[in-house]
Amino acid sequence: MARIATAFTTARAQGRAALMPYFTLGYPDATTSEQIIRAIAGAGADLIELGVPFSDPLADGPTIQHSTQVALDGGMTLTRGLELTARLRAGGVTQSLLLMGYVNPILTYGVERFVADATAAGADGFIVPDLPPEEAGALEAACRTHGRALVYLLAPTSTPARVAAIAARTSGFLYLVSLAGVTGARNALPPDLPSFVERARAAAHCPIAVGFGIATPEQARAVGRIADGVIVGSALIDAVTNAVDPAAVAGRFVRGLRAALAPAPSH
Repeated sequence: MARIATAFTTARAQGRAALMPYFTLGYPDATTSEQIIRAIAGAGADLIELGVPFSDPLADGPTIQHSTQVALDGGMTLTRGLELTARLRAGGVTQSLLLMGYVNPILTYGVERFVADATAAGADGFIVPDLPPEEAGALEAACRTHGRALVYLLAPTSTPARVAAIAARTSGFLYLVSLAGVTGARNALPPDLPSFVERARAAAHCPIAVGFGIATPEQARAVGRIADGVIVGSALIDAVTNAVDPAAVAGRFVRGLRAALAPAPSH
């Protein structure tokens, strides 16, 4: 988990929020996704969320659902995703890597074995949107054993008691879902996002990152003013879909987000 903490403290020391792009492993194919993720790493990402394809991605909107189906059709599995993660590490990707996936493949793989193998591959933590804390005891225990983070998501509709409960159990950071519904680029940020961040920050012992619906550098800048981390996924996948050189497009896209998060020069 040290890499996660370092990513946030380094960004904070530079007066900005940490940037965490999301990309689906195996989209549009394994080799291209590896090239894209390397480009993301080289373009200024502080942490990278690696999406593990699953046939029923409940939290995801059309863009990530499509990328997931393409990856599955191309043969991407949890095992191959771990192999790809290991290749990224072996090839010099130093950013914090978080695996985002659904609980069924983890249970099929075996919880302890999954965390052990993911740790060996170089993953720093996990985001499992369909696993509530009340059912996560085995995964939490395995993460403690291996020193990995288990990041929980918090919806804007959460009651104060729910905010407190999830904030107490998350590790690494707290992932705020900016709006009710699924992932996907939106035209505008919800007006109540600042108050949601304030509620979460009052309960949390760790950095606050915001995702779902952030599509443009301007939106990233606005979120970065109130949160410790900015997560962008669907808009990045949209940008590379049908691109002649997806890795180059991904690099440009992430550089634009990163530049938007840079603090304004003082006069």
